[in-house]
Amino acid sequence: MKSILEELYRGNLNPQERMVPTAPEYRLLNRKISDLMEELKQRFSEDDFKALEEILDLNGESNSMLTSTAYVQGFRMGALVMVEVFGGEGKGEKE
Repeated sequence: MKSILEELYRGNLNPQERMVPTAPEYRLLNRKISDLMEELKQRFSEDDFKALEEILDLNGESNSMLTSTAYVQGFRMGALVMVEVFGGEGKGEKE
């Protein structure tokens, strides 16, 4: 197995590509979304459906930005935990 630092350096780490939700509800939820989208495609005018698709695309971009920010914040918090662990801060000391 290659070092995580080597993989990071080479740009081979992309957690989003490897992320596959394991919750059983995930596939069911996506199936419901697809079914509703197909139903609305039939009921809406072409312009209305395009507007809906644009809204969904923008919502996806917004969610992606939020997810990215949450990932970075979580990574930083994890790094700070490691700094504290290895730094021995508060290690058996009386305050």
